[in-house]
Amino acid sequence: MITEEQIKDALRVVKYPGYSRDIISFGIVKQISAREGAVSLVIQLGNAAPEVVRQLKTESEQALKALPGVELVHVEVKTTAAGPAAASPQSPWQNQNRVPGIKRIIAVASGKGGVGKSTTSVNLACGLRHLGASVGLLDCDIYGPSIPLMMGTREKPALTAGDTMMVPPVRHGVKLMSIGFLIEDDNPVIWRGPMITKTIQQFLTSVAWGELDYLLVDLPPGTGDAQLSLCQTVPLDGGVIVTTPQEASLGVVRKGIGMFQKVNVPILGIVENMSYFTTPGGERVEIFGHGGGRQEAERQKTTFLGEIPIFTEIRVSGDEGVPVVVSAPETAPAQAFIRVAEALRKKMG
Repeated sequence: MITEEQIKDALRVVKYPGYSRDIISFGIVKQISAREGAVSLVIQLGNAAPEVVRQLKTESEQALKALPGVELVHVEVKTTAAGPAAASPQSPWQNQNRVPGIKRIIAVASGKGGVGKSTTSVNLACGLRHLGASVGLLDCDIYGPSIPLMMGTREKPALTAGDTMMVPPVRHGVKLMSIGFLIEDDNPVIWRGPMITKTIQQFLTSVAWGELDYLLVDLPPGTGDAQLSLCQTVPLDGGVIVTTPQEASLGVVRKGIGMFQKVNVPILGIVENMSYFTTPGGERVEIFGHGGGRQEAERQKTTFLGEIPIFTEIRVSGDEGVPVVVSAPETAPAQAFIRVAEALRKKMG
């Protein structure tokens, strides 16, 4: 007997037209039923063009008919009629807009501060660049931007002709944007939620990012305004969760995963940072425990992207503004990040 999970897995090959995400991760597949070789389901859309409806129906039927044991398929695509009352809360992209030229947007989140999320973000960005991808890195931590320090630049963005768009500074081959480029060094940002929302929207839509394979978004800890603003502004291709091995971190990570799930953002995987420390004498010390990230990935049925041990070189390179993937790509600290970048690239296909 075919299961609902098998049906969902089959439908993951069906992409929403114009997007890199599948219809399951968007959360638009409803009312799945299967019985005696017959499968039926409903795809619920907001306002959609007729050609989109036809394409989704055809591709969904083809994907389901390829399942062993399926003899009859019925796919109904429902749309919301146009008009003021037509706004469908079930349409996750009704207020989203793709950023021209950017193939994939990936959020790097932690839920909890102090786990090395920004360090992971910069080295992951440089790792993807090392592998030949064109990469941008957006710092969405408005209150505590650290990307300018870790990437070693305070260069203010230039403006395009007509002063309509900001041109992101480029450092170590990665295009960058951060509130840290727009304020004086030590001035605090004291803003309420609406200002944060507006700034993040501008960083996405008023920056001349150009052609990028990946835009990584370094999110602040928690599940607040920055996270929700990002999810509402652009369709994310997924989220990477950074944690340390101990339960205090993993407990908060689950909340971050839950937030992404509620807004239909797929979890691409978990990275365990600060996995262990090796003393000069060769002794391995698991300061924060070990293996919690892998176990949580298994529990969440997601990919474990890799572990990053504690290396002094990682901290020194970040403080000096040259991430270890750039300063010493052949060393063990850099290779740990490059392996995570390779796992992420493989996950993205």
